[in-house]
Amino acid sequence: MRTILIRILTAGMTVSTFYAQSLTSARYRVTDLGTFGGTFSIAFGVSNAGRVGGAAALPNGNVHPYITGLGGTKYDLGTLGGPNGQASGSYGRDGVAIVSETSMPDPLKEDFCAFGNHLVCKGALWNGVMMPLPTLGGNNAMALLQNNRGQIAGVAENATHDPNCVAPQVLDFEAVVWGPKTGDIQGLPPLPGDTVGFALGINDLGQVVGSSGTCANTIVTAVGLFAGPHAVLWDNGTVKSLGTLGGTMGKAGAINNRSEVAGFSSLPGDASVHSFLWTKDGGMQDLGAVGTDYLGDPAGINNKTQIVGGSCDHSGNCRAFLWEKNVLSDLNDFIAADSPFYLLYALGINDAGEIAGFALEKSTGEVHAYLASPIRGDSVTPSAIPAVLNSESRPAAIPENVRMMFQQRLPGRRAGLARPR
Repeated sequence: MRTILIRILTAGMTVSTFYAQSLTSARYRVTDLGTFGGTFSIAFGVSNAGRVGGAAALPNGNVHPYITGLGGTKYDLGTLGGPNGQASGSYGRDGVAIVSETSMPDPLKEDFCAFGNHLVCKGALWNGVMMPLPTLGGNNAMALLQNNRGQIAGVAENATHDPNCVAPQVLDFEAVVWGPKTGDIQGLPPLPGDTVGFALGINDLGQVVGSSGTCANTIVTAVGLFAGPHAVLWDNGTVKSLGTLGGTMGKAGAINNRSEVAGFSSLPGDASVHSFLWTKDGGMQDLGAVGTDYLGDPAGINNKTQIVGGSCDHSGNCRAFLWEKNVLSDLNDFIAADSPFYLLYALGINDAGEIAGFALEKSTGEVHAYLASPIRGDSVTPSAIPAVLNSESRPAAIPENVRMMFQQRLPGRRAGLARPR
């Protein structure tokens, strides 16, 4: 999930890099991106220039947006005056998209960005300074991704009070594109019959993907789950349904410059949720979930059609996955067996195959942002790549506090999906 942000605060850690020690079986080395002195961080993605964006905890537990520079150094981008914020994983032509709390209490007592403070939350563009972006007449907005044309995709509230919203939400919201000119905002219409929507991805062609639904069945939070009933694509401002895998919930989470879309859809009966790849010619392809997991959630796709995300069981045990060449694999199978990290989610991948997300540090139970970089050279052999999906694979058991945070945010908990007996 491009915007899962788990607030787990224990002891801090300095930036360090852990190299695979068994290179004949590892395809990636994992770099710990550390924190700002707190105990938590997350990486939402990595640009083609290798810059990572995300959020990291301060000693007081608040989280600030960051981007990385040379050597993985993190730069605190600050906020719009509030305690918390996060940066997108893509540094675009003009800067990086930001979600930030302000210091102003929400007049409707909403918690739109779900940091728990009920403060007004704004989308912003950081390009050396933080510039707030307009809404559609409501109080809150989130800027989630910028392309290389200077366009930013996200979601913004309008002024419509909707009695069907799930408390504390009051106002309807729409998928939006800001830019490329400063101050521009374009609302993207939901599907006919729907009333709200959100955008999660945008490519350099200006195509946007996300979800469409009603305020009663569409969930938008910065630190939880993005989910709605209909996975959609906006092309030149026109909305198109991408279909389903037979269930009643769907989300398009990422799009590349080949107009290929990664997302998820529930299956008939809504007992499970599978990842999908959608193409114009082939439609929606079911990619499944890892092993016997019930949830597959893609969060990133690059221009080589590599897809990354998270795969979870009903108990909230999750592991990062990589899909390529019709094979879905646990990303933990591709790092050193004695790695100090267990990769929980992958949230972005660039064209060089670098993967960003968040991982569990096994020795401390802390959750830290990571960058997984492909290991080049003769050490990477075809034998290191699983030939088939291991149907008996299970996610590793993770600490109770982490597992419960996942469990509370799984689609089954928030959107009424059935559980297997």
